[in-house]
Amino acid sequence: MKATVISIILAGIMIGGAVIYANRSAQSVDVETPENINNVSIVDGKQIIEITARGGYSPRITTAKADMPTVIRMSTKGSFDCSSAVSIPSLGYRANLAPTGTTDIEVGAQKPGSTLQGLCAMGMYNFQIKFN
Repeated sequence: MKATVISIILAGIMIGGAVIYANRSAQSVDVETPENINNVSIVDGKQIIEITARGGYSPRITTAKADMPTVIRMSTKGSFDCSSAVSIPSLGYRANLAPTGTTDIEVGAQKPGSTLQGLCAMGMYNFQIKFN
């Protein structure tokens, strides 16, 4: 009887510790600061924003320049989850990305203070591009 009670208590402690550890790990991975991410470049007068679609979108938050022709370059590499079906509602854009490769999405020049949000087909994953 005592061995059973001790086993149950130890199992509870181990499960609780695993849940706390997983929660802290998830929080630390989720934090992105736009100034630490270098996924925006300017080529021939166009702003290129590179976003990877695989198990979600990376980076999730991007800061870009406003009033400049912009292209979102979606990259996939063996992506077979719902992030390969991308939607940008404010642009009326919806497409299934190739499992491997790149897809360029022309978004034109955006106004200062505007934000574009992209979503996967199920709405589980998202990304934002903030224009300053």
